[in-house]
Amino acid sequence: MTEKNLSEKESLALISSMISQAKSNYQKGGSFYFLLWGWVVMVANLTHYYLDAYTDYPHPYYVWAVTIPAGIFSAIYGIRQKRKALVVSHLDKLYGQVWMSIGVALIIILMFMNKLGYNHNAVIILLAAIGTFVSGSMLKFNPLKIGGMLLALSSVICFNVSITDQYLVGGIGIFAGYLIPGYLLKGKEK
Repeated sequence: MTEKNLSEKESLALISSMISQAKSNYQKGGSFYFLLWGWVVMVANLTHYYLDAYTDYPHPYYVWAVTIPAGIFSAIYGIRQKRKALVVSHLDKLYGQVWMSIGVALIIILMFMNKLGYNHNAVIILLAAIGTFVSGSMLKFNPLKIGGMLLALSSVICFNVSITDQYLVGGIGIFAGYLIPGYLLKGKEK
């Protein structure tokens, strides 16, 4: 195999192309996760709130079972996207590791929510705020950074309302912090 010596212009073009592809890897499809999880979590929050506040249904938390198929679907989508990626950069890996770390933290919080007095929704929203803000910073996309700040504000509100009302605040926070920026990001991806 022979190596071709690249001119300075060709080298710069190749580097630019690789940087663009790497940025595209974590930008494209980024809206998918915000929209999928935004809809799933918002609907689960609002349904849980409705069932807990306005019905006698003894198990309003059952609505969260919807996150299981969403998680499977999200994982399959992620694996397919990874296989399609022409270049996997350090930023791609970092972006995935940020959200994987938050996912692990969420599982730990859910395992010990009784020790938090079932005030876990405020903590979960705070973790989502961090991930959203960091994602916005990595993508250089201000609507996600603002979404992260709105989620952080939602978390503060959640800490100061009843457990039932935390689901209402959570649903509204996810709408403002995930769905609106997610749709704006989707528009930018096209």
